[in-house]
Amino acid sequence: MRKIRFNIWLLLPFAAFVITSCKKAEQKAMIIPDVNVVEAGQKTVPLYVEYVGQTYGQSDVDIKPRVEGWVQSIEFKEGGQVRAGQVLYVIQDDELRNREQQAQANLAQANVMLAKAKADLDRVIPLVEMNALSKRDLDAAQANYDAQVQAVEAAKAGLNNAQTQLSYTRILSPIDGVIGVSKVQVGDYVSKSIGGSSINTVSAVGALRVRFSISENDFLKYKQSMTAEQLKNLNVQLILSDGSLFPETAKLDFANREVDPTTGSLLVQAIVENKSHMLKPGQYVKVRFESEQIENAILVPQQAINQLQNIYQVFVVNDSSKIQPRPVQVGQRVGSNWVIMDGLKPGEKVALIGNAIIKPGMVIKPVVQPYSYDSTSVNR
Repeated sequence: MRKIRFNIWLLLPFAAFVITSCKKAEQKAMIIPDVNVVEAGQKTVPLYVEYVGQTYGQSDVDIKPRVEGWVQSIEFKEGGQVRAGQVLYVIQDDELRNREQQAQANLAQANVMLAKAKADLDRVIPLVEMNALSKRDLDAAQANYDAQVQAVEAAKAGLNNAQTQLSYTRILSPIDGVIGVSKVQVGDYVSKSIGGSSINTVSAVGALRVRFSISENDFLKYKQSMTAEQLKNLNVQLILSDGSLFPETAKLDFANREVDPTTGSLLVQAIVENKSHMLKPGQYVKVRFESEQIENAILVPQQAINQLQNIYQVFVVNDSSKIQPRPVQVGQRVGSNWVIMDGLKPGEKVALIGNAIIKPGMVIKPVVQPYSYDSTSVNR
């Protein structure tokens, strides 16, 4: 008897431990997790498309030298405003100035020879009338005079060409605008060449051009779904590199006359006034505009969609706060939302699972979250 009592007392601590563990497991099983849920929304949403574009000045004029020589001086501040006709660069002009002086001397000599030929002709004419000289002498004097007239014209043309070449040593701004960073400095040698690189660029101040390429399929789609008036009045938004929205909207200007056969894309240009002068030529921006609308679209947040390869599902919360997975057919992604084509009705509650660990049929404590529809962009 004494031995049996001793074994029972040994089992008591183990039994107490088992009972305590069961109670803790039961309490743990009875915990109902809080899960964020939203109601599937329904509204007409616009779909936006985005393209990568680049900005250009209203007119970007390349500055290229038209004569050869050493850069003698630079008469502007890089990145500053310049006026049409303002001197930008001065190229050493010693040789060209000598050519001009030589051309002036040639013209003066031609004028002297013309005056002599005119005097000779004036003397010959009365002598021929008196038969003191022959008709041949008159013809010779007249021919010499005519030749000297043409010599004067040739000398004038030579002087004009020399003066034009000399003027090219002063490189002037062709337009009012902003000039860029110079690619040459004082003392550099520049030369003229067909198709050669420019030494600077002047961009007109004011409206900017934004050019971007769209696919041939997109072009056909827009032509079929939009009228010419709709395309003309289409508001084009610009998104800057930091993700911010440029405060001014652009308008479509034109599309290129042909599709690029190497890329299958069409170049399109939009115009923005750029009143704030925030945009600069050469910037890369995203071009965004509304392409179509989906009537009465059913929307849920991206966090409500669970994707496994090509299968999409949501976790629907019923009136008993039980959660059940349900496959759905998704359409396009609109901003931070999915468009549900089939499998879900407006107003049904779907769970935002996140990191919560839940099982089908599990009872949860739904925490209804406010749901706003962000439809400002589309991931295509």
